[in-house]
Amino acid sequence: MIKMLRGKNVMSSKLRSFLLLPVALVTAMLAAACAAPTGGDASGSAISIGVADGSESYWQVFQRKAAAAGIQVQLVNFTDYNQPNPALAQKQLQLNEFQHLQYLANYNVKNHDTLVPIGATAVYPLPLYSLKHASVADIPAGGQVAIPNDPTNQARALLVLQAAKLVTLKGGGTTLSTPSDIDRAASRVTVVAVDAAQTATNLPSVDAAIVNNNYATAAKLATDKVIFKDDPNGDAAKPYINAFVARAEDKDNPTYLKLAAIYHDPEVEAAVTHDLGTTGVLKNNSAQDLQATTAALEETIRKAGA
Repeated sequence: MIKMLRGKNVMSSKLRSFLLLPVALVTAMLAAACAAPTGGDASGSAISIGVADGSESYWQVFQRKAAAAGIQVQLVNFTDYNQPNPALAQKQLQLNEFQHLQYLANYNVKNHDTLVPIGATAVYPLPLYSLKHASVADIPAGGQVAIPNDPTNQARALLVLQAAKLVTLKGGGTTLSTPSDIDRAASRVTVVAVDAAQTATNLPSVDAAIVNNNYATAAKLATDKVIFKDDPNGDAAKPYINAFVARAEDKDNPTYLKLAAIYHDPEVEAAVTHDLGTTGVLKNNSAQDLQATTAALEETIRKAGA
């Protein structure tokens, strides 16, 4: 996650960060969602969508556009990233939209589940901040860089540092890399893994830090302190595309696919950018592409655990 997994304010629910988790749930809304029909053709009934940032006003625009298309949407807000996928699997929801593909793949493998992405929303670059240096080139050899220590963000942070030529990862690195994969002899800096919520706090005492967007916003870090970030349009960013997710049997449901398309209505996209900022890059990858990427990530995770 924004969000921990995505972008701004996910932890006000979140991952915005997946990621990085309070454990409250809006029970009244969930109870209502549990009463809603689950699956197949849900036309005529409210579609329950689990989200992690339901207070953001862009969702109201989304609901209004969906209603104009004849689809009633009920948002179920979660403040614990561990809840939306089980709620979807247990048919308490019809869809969720809070996670990127890497998070979904990890969940599916760990829980022997088959949830699938059906529509892309956006990808949020992972930025490297520095209060001491104006560029990556200014970071001295042997300098310290703080990164989040949760598995999903940690691996991505290491790939960002490798792209910045600050570290070298054995074998080129993967979405499962850990600090033990750093080739220290070939790396310029020392990596310090800390709780994601502490990356911004530690920034004054290190040369640079990878700080998720939600924590950077909370710490009021200026965008001109970003000295590097990953390319949201590169292949390495594909695992971090956020998506609408459904149960496998519902992946071709026309109502659900229509909702994923409505997210890209120009008015909805404008509201998303207004609420979540301009750092995110809206994505419209096909469902087939998202599903192929997720399947490949799941296979990599299975092999790593074999």
